[in-house]
Amino acid sequence: MAGVNTMEKKLAEYKCDTNEAICLKLVRFPEDVEDDSTTFHPEYSHQLFGDDEVAFGYKGLQIQLFYTAGNLGTVFKVKYASKVTEMFDCVESDDVEGKIREIIPAGFTCNSDDFISLLEKEANFKPFGTLLHTYTVHSEEAGELTYQIHKADITCPGFQEYHERLQTFLMWFIETASFIDADDDRWDFFLVFEKYNKDGETLYATVGYMTVYNYYVYPDKTRPRVSQMLILPPFQGEGHGAQLLEAVHRFYCSLPKVQDITAEDPSENYVKLRDYVLVKLCQGLPSFATDKLHLGFSPDMVKEAQDKLKINKKHARRVYEILRLRATDMSDEEKVREYRLEVKKRLFGPYRKNQRELAKMKKCLRPEELVSHMGQMDTQTQHEELEKSYQVVVEDYRRIIERLASQA
Repeated sequence: MAGVNTMEKKLAEYKCDTNEAICLKLVRFPEDVEDDSTTFHPEYSHQLFGDDEVAFGYKGLQIQLFYTAGNLGTVFKVKYASKVTEMFDCVESDDVEGKIREIIPAGFTCNSDDFISLLEKEANFKPFGTLLHTYTVHSEEAGELTYQIHKADITCPGFQEYHERLQTFLMWFIETASFIDADDDRWDFFLVFEKYNKDGETLYATVGYMTVYNYYVYPDKTRPRVSQMLILPPFQGEGHGAQLLEAVHRFYCSLPKVQDITAEDPSENYVKLRDYVLVKLCQGLPSFATDKLHLGFSPDMVKEAQDKLKINKKHARRVYEILRLRATDMSDEEKVREYRLEVKKRLFGPYRKNQRELAKMKKCLRPEELVSHMGQMDTQTQHEELEKSYQVVVEDYRRIIERLASQA
């Protein structure tokens, strides 16, 4: 038994956390390759390495996926200090290389010199598609940096291959990511690039992107639905997500055929970002003027948000609640109470639905079944959950209001 335990301990030394082992880089200069400060790591690797996010069979495992900053030319290497097969017979190591090859498209190199050659060709890389928006961000280290947002589609020469390289990042940073069928011409692609200088030339680095699918709405409209959005980790926290979402929103607002703009299974972070962008866009509309907010959520707000900004009723309601919170005097208890009731009225919707379902159940369930369902819908619990939901919502709204104030 002691021998088995000893063996287990020795084998455990050959387990590696794949989120730490995978090393990603966006390389601009040859010296970046050896500079550890330019390396970043995945948030997720479960889609390739299982829920434990572990690779077995290696000590000191390092999976290198380095990309040229603009065109995303790729070098892929697997390094390790030792392998379990060198020490133990009849023990198989995980096929790490095979798993990575499942997601990276053909055309990568495994040779450092070839990668440096790809890097030298970066000066030829230019952003795909049509320029939609240019903006600047101030950096303490580099001063004013310029960024561009472009709209592309699959017909742009070279874009399909570029997109196949770009979408590999989804696997590492979006928990439920999947690759799209980019051949479908109803996809729109929006790309963010940073302009930078290298040896007196202007080059472009990939910052992030968004994919949008255009659904048909009877009889003659479309509904663009955001499918994927990712700002690459070295650029996160600098406001690029908001710039991208606002530029995309303004683009679709300019198209008469667009009904409204939605998102597919949005994450919490995406919802917060969308709230911020939509409030920014709506705060200047007459129906959302401060003197109108205390009168409640109105049909005028719904119509103006829909007609001018392609915002649906559900999203317009959240915009109204954020702007009303900003306009509410928090030292006035009555106004605070009115606001709280207004928000809770919306939040109570799901509970009201439960009550309707319970009424239907009473007609068809046996007494013992009904008791179990009624236990799930206890009134006291509903009130507690409602208050909890309200506090979370208001806290999120306050952060958006603070961000708006900081940008003013």
